[in-house]
Amino acid sequence: MALLRTQIAIVGAGMVGLSLAIALAQRGREVIVIERQQAKREIPSAAQERVSALNGSSKHWLEALGVWELLPTSRLGPYTAMHVWDRDNGADIHFSAADAGVANLGHIVENAVVEACMWQRAEALGVQVVDGIEQVEPSYEANDTSLQLSNGDIVLAQLVVAADGARSRLRQAVGTPVVFKDYEQQGLVATIRCQQPHQQVARQAFMPGGPLALLPLHDPHLVSIVWSRPDLDANDLHAMSEDDFNHALTAASDNILGVLELASPRHNFPLRMRYAERWVHQRQVLVGDAAHTIHPLAGQGANLGIGDAKLLSEKINDLGTLNGQFDSEALTRALRQYERARKAAAVQQIATMEGFHQLFRGNNPLVKAVRGLGLKLVDKQPLLKQFFLQQANR
Repeated sequence: MALLRTQIAIVGAGMVGLSLAIALAQRGREVIVIERQQAKREIPSAAQERVSALNGSSKHWLEALGVWELLPTSRLGPYTAMHVWDRDNGADIHFSAADAGVANLGHIVENAVVEACMWQRAEALGVQVVDGIEQVEPSYEANDTSLQLSNGDIVLAQLVVAADGARSRLRQAVGTPVVFKDYEQQGLVATIRCQQPHQQVARQAFMPGGPLALLPLHDPHLVSIVWSRPDLDANDLHAMSEDDFNHALTAASDNILGVLELASPRHNFPLRMRYAERWVHQRQVLVGDAAHTIHPLAGQGANLGIGDAKLLSEKINDLGTLNGQFDSEALTRALRQYERARKAAAVQQIATMEGFHQLFRGNNPLVKAVRGLGLKLVDKQPLLKQFFLQQANR
């Protein structure tokens, strides 16, 4: 058994936890990252099904962290336009990078590729990595938190960051109340080969059962899909033969990219909203999915979590230390400031996604007419388009 002392222990090594570790290590903070899975430090050779749409703000921060330059350009899917349409009434809207005065609107990136590059950057900065080991039991004191690990080691940290996902054990350990909504839907993800080139356009079709997103990857004939369907429908889609699934997907996409064919396995995940009512408990703070999860229809989940990591790193890095120790009152103030700011951002995103979900889910003729008029109105108003693009890149 070993006792490992550190200033900050981060439990969870997804994009949020690793980006926070890098930002802190850049400023000389002592950081330990604890991850129950074996770290995958090598970029996978095959395209991965789980992807994120990183906006301009996230890209700029990853550039500042020295991560973006490690990402192979052959695995980046920049998109220069977005096309959204309602299959019920034919109304649609187009956004382009020119509308926002930028080169592109964002990048579709494979989560595993970004995380592999983040692992490399974190270890180059001296972040101590404990992987393949679970955090078992936390113990909270006034000025530190101790984490019992499954191998018998103990990590003693001045601050513990729970970046351990939607079912966060650390959040559960302190009994944090969570606002929860089950959308009774699943998101089906897969990599798809398209007959026609995607032309770097992110597409999304809305239909009563849920949206279908077609996200352009690095290969002009590959897209990543997120297809939101009610639970039973999603299970049926997952169980279909490849040929039947390809036909159903091509039809749902209105044949906009020609014939679509599976280029990877299919995976389903449940769509649920979670919002933790308390993000700070003594010397523990929540970030990313441990604090909030949102509906994926606008692809803002990763950006929201990265925004958490960015602000929390700024608040921590602004603190002074005495003999390496944080002042307890100053640390508490910084964590509360972070909590207030990022709770507001999360609530705004949750409310926006809930509004979109309700607007596009039903068959009410009046609702369908309103959303059709809304799409047509925004499509004809450059200032409204700019507003929505600015919101998406915050």
